Amino acid sequence: MQKYAVNQQLIETLLAWVTSGEIAIPEIQRPFVWDSSKVRDLMDSLYQGYPIGYVIAWRNPNVRLKDGSLSEGKKILIDGQQRVTALTAAILGQYVINKTYERVKIKIAFHPIDARFEVQNPAILKDKTWLPNISQAINGDLFEIADQYFELNPDVDKKQVRNAFSNLMNIPKKQIGIIELAADLDIETVTEIFIRINSKGVVLSQADFAMSKIASNTEYNGNELRKAIDYFCHLCIAPEFYKHILDNDKEFTKTEFFKKMQWLKTESEDLYDPDYNDLIRVAFTTHFNRGRLSDLVSLLSGRNFETRTYEDTIAEQSFATLKTGVTNFINETNFKRFLMIIKSAGFISPKLIRSQNAINFAYIVYLKLKELGVNPVARESYVRRWLVYSILTGRYSGSPESVFDFDIKQISQKPFDEYLKEKEDGELSDAFWNASLPQSLDTSVASSPYFHVFLAAQVKTNDRGFLSKDVLVGDLISLRGDIHHLFPRDYLKKNGLDRSKYNQIANYVYMQSEINIKVGNKPPKDYFESITTQMQDNNKQVSGLSTHQELLDNLQMNAVPADIMQMSVDDYHDFLTARRKLMATKIKGYYQSL
Repeated sequence: MQKYAVNQQLIETLLAWVTSGEIAIPEIQRPFVWDSSKVRDLMDSLYQGYPIGYVIAWRNPNVRLKDGSLSEGKKILIDGQQRVTALTAAILGQYVINKTYERVKIKIAFHPIDARFEVQNPAILKDKTWLPNISQAINGDLFEIADQYFELNPDVDKKQVRNAFSNLMNIPKKQIGIIELAADLDIETVTEIFIRINSKGVVLSQADFAMSKIASNTEYNGNELRKAIDYFCHLCIAPEFYKHILDNDKEFTKTEFFKKMQWLKTESEDLYDPDYNDLIRVAFTTHFNRGRLSDLVSLLSGRNFETRTYEDTIAEQSFATLKTGVTNFINETNFKRFLMIIKSAGFISPKLIRSQNAINFAYIVYLKLKELGVNPVARESYVRRWLVYSILTGRYSGSPESVFDFDIKQISQKPFDEYLKEKEDGELSDAFWNASLPQSLDTSVASSPYFHVFLAAQVKTNDRGFLSKDVLVGDLISLRGDIHHLFPRDYLKKNGLDRSKYNQIANYVYMQSEINIKVGNKPPKDYFESITTQMQDNNKQVSGLSTHQELLDNLQMNAVPADIMQMSVDDYHDFLTARRKLMATKIKGYYQSL
């Protein structure tokens, strides 16, 4: 079966399709990232008759309207947006949205004597031999443009200039290749075709398709919804972007969406900074009870999964449902309470959360259980436990879409506590805590999710840093404290251990830098002897701990075996084994307390 057709079209035909909406370019699917010089080079290539590559479009399926008639689907541009946007800017003189979401014009100048293009600048505006803006010429009258030029430049070779102007104004008559993908292709096939055709091998995500689909819809305010998603994500990262919206998108500032996200203009929290993929995935999964974004594209197209036809009523309802999902996601109360729950589990810093999918589904759990009317106290506990459970088991690290789909269907069909207990009984058994988890802690990767959960456990129980009397682990993490080695790194290196051995996470603790400096590169038995001596002499040179019991308590809260006080390099292997078990035990107690 032929999955696409390849055609050559005049550039003026392509631009007419864009202007009429026959080809939908999502206004802010991606900001226009080309610099002006690339637009200049594109114009020069067209003028010289060089090929400028293909654009790829995918025709939306035809939708049956309420009156029974068929609405022919628009084409969605899925590759070539930068080139097409450059053409609309240079030839039609349209505004583009730049990297900072400002509306700007890109003006390309033309020198007919040298047949040269340049980005308009103050010097060109003062030089009469330049045509300062080609869009005015291309869309104007050739004879009038020539006469005006000859008035300003009476000594030029008129035949040469007329030929140059003629070639310039014929640029819209040049051809561009269009690869049009069949309307009946599923989104997975379209993605595969895109990857194979695109020379850069860029993976076009299913979220990209979904966002293109949303933005291309004008009947149900899809473009407004697309802006809401994009602007919210941008504000999460850069609250100062609020002023850009005020200054450059007056229309959007009048919407309910804008009112609901104004709280972000003074928000500096960076624990959860979702991108559009995260936002749309959470909103969709929560309110459609599905986990595959390809289903969202189909539903927004009006697909009836039973009859395999496309119906306008389904598209209308799907846009309304997605709008509700987005509104609930960006709601200040929902967002802040969710973050409060995550922090209450000890995850106080984004560096403790390496799985974006885990936190995405935790937010889905929060929103879904709120929708189902689950008691707030129970809801908070469930969200905490599910987040930690999914991190410990790597639940969303493999095929997240299929697992999202499975989990949301289960949550929608049975009480959450039943489903959670099923997962805990199956995956968090005694064998997990006593064998599997200690084994997982046998790694030198500092970004290990198991180590992060251990640190979250320390934060939740207000543990103090190693050998600290008052400074908390949470403070050290929040204030960018450092991780240090219980068996000093230099000491282990001098004794022949390589990086994979001395950087074991079971050898890591959060420790004040000043304490670490005083520990130096001595073996544990030596620096603990100094600490014991200082406590006897009431001389707190290394640590603020005053008594032997305080020292034992500090070791316990940091899951450090007390035997370390007599250890040297010969005991290092046994130390790692013992500490992994203590860390696993601490994580188990922490999880059960959630």
